[in-house]
Amino acid sequence: QTLDEVLAEQEGEFDADTRWALAWFEQYGFNEGLFGVAETLSKAKNTAINGLVEAGIIIAKSGKVKLLPRSDIPQEWDPSTDRRLTIWEITQHLIRTLEIHGESGAAELLQKIGGGRGENARDLCYRLYSICERKKWAQDAIGYNSLIVAWPEITKIVQSSRRTEKAQRMLLGEE
Repeated sequence: QTLDEVLAEQEGEFDADTRWALAWFEQYGFNEGLFGVAETLSKAKNTAINGLVEAGIIIAKSGKVKLLPRSDIPQEWDPSTDRRLTIWEITQHLIRTLEIHGESGAAELLQKIGGGRGENARDLCYRLYSICERKKWAQDAIGYNSLIVAWPEITKIVQSSRRTEKAQRMLLGEE
């Protein structure tokens, strides 16, 4: 319960779209829900359904809404060109990249994203894992736990890469 309280306090660091997705996930997981319920929640979280669709977080059609599962997110996603970058989306892409390309792939993506947003994604993973544990959603919990467990190694790879890049710039006289 104490962990849940601490994790809930971290929600203030998330963007409105991520707060919406977190609340929706807690209620529905990756299952469909009614558009009207989603719209009411979007107003409470200061976002909009069309914005959530644009952000690549949800699918909304035929009066139903559902979070876009990781298996359906585009692999060619580039955070530098994403016009509506959210912590939810970053988290899902980091997990998917970790699953497909391992820790080095996730580190490469984290480097593109930047440390602050990456740390928020890790914090979101803790929150999502806690929800999955409480609701006994073991399959969903695996992805979040995987990123949490791999995080120290991923950040070590990023730091090593930055040191290597800096050394190369120094050798070339660029610093």
